This record gives sequence, C-alpha cells and structure tokens, in this order.
Amino acid sequence: MTNVITLSEVSKAYKGVSLYENATATFPAGQITALAGPNGSGKSVLLRMMCGFVRPDAGTVTIDESYMSPGRDFPEKFGIIIDRPAFLSQLNGFENLQELATIRGIIAPDEIRQTMRRLGLDPENRTRVARYSLGMKQKLAIVQAVMEDQEVLVLDEPFNALDRAAVENVRALLVEHRRSGGTVIFTSHNYDDITLLAEEIYHVEGGGLTRESGTAALLR
Repeated sequence: MTNVITLSEVSKAYKGVSLYENATATFPAGQITALAGPNGSGKSVLLRMMCGFVRPDAGTVTIDESYMSPGRDFPEKFGIIIDRPAFLSQLNGFENLQELATIRGIIAPDEIRQTMRRLGLDPENRTRVARYSLGMKQKLAIVQAVMEDQEVLVLDEPFNALDRAAVENVRALLVEHRRSGGTVIFTSHNYDDITLLAEEIYHVEGGGLTRESGTAALLR
C-alpha cells in the first residue's frame, strides 16, 4: 500500500516546548486516519509538518512523489484546513471561493455553487464573511478544501462549530471521498467522529505517536 505521507524519527519543538521526539508514522493512500490527543498536544503542528508548511527540527517528513511537482515545496491535490483559512471579510462566501478558484483555474462557478449547497451554504447569500457565524465559516472552510476534488484531505478539527445536521453531512462527505479512493487525515477531540470514521488512529502523547486500529463504523 502506498503511503501518502511518511514520518521518520521526527522531532519538533514549538515555542520552547518539545512536542515530538523521534516520532514515526505512515499515512496510507485510500484510508481515513485520525489523530487524537488533547488540546495543545501538537496535532496542528504535526499537520503543518505533514503538508510542508513547517519543517521538523530533526527527522524527515516524506510526501509521496506523485503529489509533488519538480520545484514545488508544497503538495498538490491536497485539500487542507489548518487553523481555519483566512477569508476576505469584505466579500461573501461565493466571492471568496471564486477568488481561490482562480489560482488553479480548474473549476467553474457552477461547481463552486454545487459544493456550497452540498455543505449547506447558499451561494446566493450576499452576506459578507465578516458577518458569518462560526458554523458558516467552518462550512466555507470545508468547501474550499473539497471543491476542486482533491485526492488527499488534511482536516484539522473539521467538525468544530457545526450543528448536528452539518456534522452528519460532513461525515457522509468524508465516507464518500474514502469510498471513491480518496485519502482523509483528520483531527478531532470528539471520539464519536473517530469511532465512526477512522480506520487507523494515532494518539499524540508523550512526544510520540501511538497507533491503533479504528472501527470505521460508517465504512462497514
């Protein structure tokens, strides 16, 4: 099985605090993997290292070469949410997504609208993002991560601030992505999310990563 990301003997300190010491992990393609751990344990820092945004102090983080073009420092075909994306507050949700879509130019406005509706957002809503609720901002963040049909989703607490219906909607989306051959790596402080979705779990504890098999109840 191909590993999308491989961590080998990774060590990292952040703001003078040692978060990881010789941590090793593999994240297989076509699988849902969860990172579990208390707030402040370093899950977000780990995701940043896995996406190439932050370098480890020691050890290596290897992204499969099929996701790296020559001369690029950051992976392609990754949909990412880490610490919620910064949107242009003076624009509405659809306008923000249109701006992001111009970077790669691979999706049409109707595809953006369709994805927004799938996540429970109205693309015709003219409200500026500055006035969005936390739940609406979270949905918008998920839309930007998935709207270009990315192969690998790296999602930091994707269920935060969502109501029950939205949580079930996002769970269904991730299951569909996995069943179509996609890869999901996510963090959650809610063990229900992990029990329902994760095929494999890494517990962040004591500066290392401890692996266990998940139940992935929704994939049965």
